[in-house]
Amino acid sequence: MRPRHAGKRERAAFAEDPAAFEAFYRRHFDAVTRFLARRVADPHQVADLTAEVFLAVLDTSHTYRPDRGSEIAWLYGVAHNIVQAERRRAARELRATRRIAGRRLLDQDDVAHLEERIDAEAPARRALQAMAELPESERVLVEMVAVDGLTVTEAAAVLGIRPGTARVRLHRARRALRDAPGVVSPLVMEGLQ
Repeated sequence: MRPRHAGKRERAAFAEDPAAFEAFYRRHFDAVTRFLARRVADPHQVADLTAEVFLAVLDTSHTYRPDRGSEIAWLYGVAHNIVQAERRRAARELRATRRIAGRRLLDQDDVAHLEERIDAEAPARRALQAMAELPESERVLVEMVAVDGLTVTEAAAVLGIRPGTARVRLHRARRALRDAPGVVSPLVMEGLQ
């Protein structure tokens, strides 16, 4: 059995000696290519992955242990890991492509237009956020009166409450919404009276 430190010296020399690496490459190139060709159908991808395998061999030569198996078994392990990493990368890319499939990518003018629209709608977003914080009974009533255009009496009938109860809830909602400055226009607030 070979002493452990001798193996480490050989592995280090292999990684640092271009002639030793070339011999290793020539000895195992066909086997690695066959391994990859059984798993990948694109010749360009087989070539790329083969290159990746041998680059990884240079980076991980210190992990090869002759007492655990042959060089080819170790190489197949490296190749397997590279194929799996490539499959994960391709799956991520496919998911990203599917998310944007059918969507037109935005150009600078589109982005600028949308930013202007978003800025213009900021008060409405604040109003919706403020309304979302209202108790549900008040929020539904405000929506029916201010958004749906029902009278207080009609909204009360829809909700099955008395008109007086509806007016009290609207008063509480109006007071809560007024605490958020600039959220609701005076005209809408008048409609809540």
